[in-house]
Amino acid sequence: MNIDELNDIIILSKKLNLIYIVKDNTNKNNKLDYFKSFFNTVICVDDGYKALKEFENQSFSIVITDIEIKGISGFDLIECFKNIDENIISIIYTNNEDKESFLKTIDLEIDGYLLKPFIENEFFKILYRSIKKSIIKKENKKIKKDLKLLKQYNEVIDKSTIISKTDTKGRITFANDNFCKVSEYSRDELLGKNHRIVRHPDNPKELYTDLWNTVKNKKQEWTGILKNLTKSGKPYYVKTTIKPILDSKGKIIEYIGVRDDISSIMSDRKHLNDKIDSTDLSLLILIQIEEFDILDKFYNISTVDKIEKMFGYNILTYLPNNFIFEHIYNLGSGQFALLTNFFDFFDANINLNKYLEHFIKNVKSSVLLIDEIEYDLNIVVSYSFGKDHLFEDAKCGLLQAINKKELIKYANDSSIKEHIEAKKNMEIIKMVKIALDNYKIISYFQPIINNKTKEIEKYESLVRLVDETGSVLSPFSFLDVSKKGTYYNKITHRVLENSFKILEHISTKISINLSSLDIEKEQTRIKLFELLEEYKDDASRVVFELLEDEEVKDFEIIKKFIKKVKAMGVQIAIDDFGAGYSSFERLLDFEPDILKIDGSLIKNIASDEYSKNVVETIVSFAKKQNIQTIAEYVENEEIYNILYDLGVDYSQGYYFGKPENININNSII
Repeated sequence: MNIDELNDIIILSKKLNLIYIVKDNTNKNNKLDYFKSFFNTVICVDDGYKALKEFENQSFSIVITDIEIKGISGFDLIECFKNIDENIISIIYTNNEDKESFLKTIDLEIDGYLLKPFIENEFFKILYRSIKKSIIKKENKKIKKDLKLLKQYNEVIDKSTIISKTDTKGRITFANDNFCKVSEYSRDELLGKNHRIVRHPDNPKELYTDLWNTVKNKKQEWTGILKNLTKSGKPYYVKTTIKPILDSKGKIIEYIGVRDDISSIMSDRKHLNDKIDSTDLSLLILIQIEEFDILDKFYNISTVDKIEKMFGYNILTYLPNNFIFEHIYNLGSGQFALLTNFFDFFDANINLNKYLEHFIKNVKSSVLLIDEIEYDLNIVVSYSFGKDHLFEDAKCGLLQAINKKELIKYANDSSIKEHIEAKKNMEIIKMVKIALDNYKIISYFQPIINNKTKEIEKYESLVRLVDETGSVLSPFSFLDVSKKGTYYNKITHRVLENSFKILEHISTKISINLSSLDIEKEQTRIKLFELLEEYKDDASRVVFELLEDEEVKDFEIIKKFIKKVKAMGVQIAIDDFGAGYSSFERLLDFEPDILKIDGSLIKNIASDEYSKNVVETIVSFAKKQNIQTIAEYVENEEIYNILYDLGVDYSQGYYFGKPENININNSII
């Protein structure tokens, strides 16, 4: 094998995910470390059925397996893999040299048969041949598929998309049927003309300066929203992509423009909900034509229907030009919805209230002409951002706006400072997204001390966010706001990964906070059980602290979860016990191993006899039930001594140590 082929293998292998099945996962000679340095991701299991489960959960490019493995044979396993993904690269790595196994390998079209002991050059030859074969196979399949679908794609695109071509001077050389239909111009009227023929004067000059600088000077693709005019003078909006076509020398020979008409309005509430569900975080604006019920009674059904449809068609023309919503929904009864990705609007750096004030003003100053009769309309709007209960929040906001005779209502918050709060919340959500994308959601760890030995026996995992300035923020700054979208779950999963990962580097127990919201989410429960399975040898060093929460929706789910994790060796602690709405009755359901006494009782224990008596009662009860106790907020020696005398088992607080990151291999977990 020459050096070029070897370099190709090294480069290509770094893109591959390997699932490696061995007879004995504890065998130090199983080449696991070698494969980990060679491939992008390596999952190693010692059971065929576990391998199948892993294969269902994530994508693998290559499988290396012995013939004799736990569960099912390596041959049967590869056959199952190929039924799921016929392109997977398969290699047998075994001591078995019998003829029957070789024939079986050929019959199953397995890519390579590698005999032990491992010979690197032989492995490289098999891998190079297999990767090359896989690439060729994928390319051939893609070509066949592309040729078969190309005609169908062209037919669909031509019917649903506005397409045009222009020469280097900007003259239209091609316009498809849909362009003619939407613009109301014939093909003969368009050909040879500049696109100025459909240009709306509302588009700022800067937009076209940016467009031509991108496609002509930079020779790059440009995408944006343009406002156009039909031949009869009706405005319409198109989401436009213009791409310069280059010859072999990089010279522009023509431009192709592909546009989607976004002026049309979708109906049906289900479409709106589906779009909200498919987006991480959305901005929703609800619009209500004022006194529509009176309109409905005053005019006949046909006229009201025309008013509603005409208003909906004109919504985009009423919106300020600095941001156009791509999704409009007619919800009936004079109500409409505008929906966009939250970050698209946020990145436009627009004051939302001023934007909506401008929108309302445009509607108020306009007149709808229907059957030669003029109609004046006024609207009320509400807006909300998030994911869960987004429509319900905006709907409530709309009702409040109507009842209070307000024109604009922010539905997520009803306080007098709602607009300031809304902007602040938006900034926090953006900050959380950036932190998640850049792995800046980290964990700090605070020591928990055995009161008798003063030795560290546990660490509590506490979430932190590192912002773009490098500042470390506590959960108080971002966690509650994160619950408006999907980011809370993502934060939880990142913290869980950090917490379990630290088990490899410490010998003590790790305590992880879980709320009822966490446990009730099936996705989070699945993640937890996956981690417990992966770290099953360390499960006895894991403590789940159940946070106080009045909004428990399903106690049965939580009770079943507790029972299952305790069977795996995990301990259960109840956090903030003794204050708020915690009760001894809950202990019957949760059967905890540990009670964490609420900090409000501990920090005043030296001066408040009531706090001391409550703590003493909790400790006495806990000892009778064989439950350990931990005191939070242990800030000084005086508090520690009182707790020691009362018989509290553990202490946690600044007296013994602040939460800090644990630096591992020059990276923060």
